[in-house]
Amino acid sequence: MSIDGPTNMFDGELAALQRSREMESLNTSPVSRALSNIADVISQFGVPGAGLFAKVLKSEQTPIAKVVEQVESGAYSEIARIWKHIEGQDAKLEEFNTRLQSQEAHNAYFSATLHGIRTSDPNKHFRLGALTINSVYVNDLKPESLDEMMRAAVEFTEHDIRVLKSIYEMQAYFFTPAEMSKPYNFRIDAIRSRWKTWWENDGSTYLVDGGEAFRSSTARLQSTGLIISIGLVDVLTGPSINDFELLLEGKKFYERLQEIAIPK
Repeated sequence: MSIDGPTNMFDGELAALQRSREMESLNTSPVSRALSNIADVISQFGVPGAGLFAKVLKSEQTPIAKVVEQVESGAYSEIARIWKHIEGQDAKLEEFNTRLQSQEAHNAYFSATLHGIRTSDPNKHFRLGALTINSVYVNDLKPESLDEMMRAAVEFTEHDIRVLKSIYEMQAYFFTPAEMSKPYNFRIDAIRSRWKTWWENDGSTYLVDGGEAFRSSTARLQSTGLIISIGLVDVLTGPSINDFELLLEGKKFYERLQEIAIPK
């Protein structure tokens, strides 16, 4: 969705945001306010000597200001997307703007910056910022769940996302109310049946390197609680000896990725 040119009140405010890095309608940017002083906060931890950890954060070895800039870029892009989505719905707009300034949201901004330091990839920083704002919008700020989502945002490779997409497309159907109401063993039998067909028809696309990348990706997806192994495969022609179940957190994470605007 294009955001070029101030064609309405939201585009006008977005232009101001991008020029000044402040949200005029909110008086000051909660993202900037929560993120900009991380090194100073850490310097108060009382590191022996002369604040060695804080010095590293402020040094060129860890360009914290650049991390914040890239995370904020994703955050402001998602704010703009949401503003356009709820344009004309004053109650929802006010509710969203209020959430952006909440203490829970500020905690999320701080946590996002800590996770952002773990990677130098600007696309992952953008993804992290956008996912954080999306979580604020849908009011999904439970610390444990949000922490895993942020971890996934900075750790996952494009191949990991590709594997998650394959599993999501195979199993999204099983989250319908009718399927969720069935006994769990029936559900697993149906999922394993889907895997059998998938291994026979699509699994070979992941065999370019003998399946090593696929196995690495499923290991990372499991470590963040997005999928879980449900036993050995029936067909031994694919890149893995295990079938996997897509968990609710995996479904939610993939769908969030489809909502946010990530630069190519």
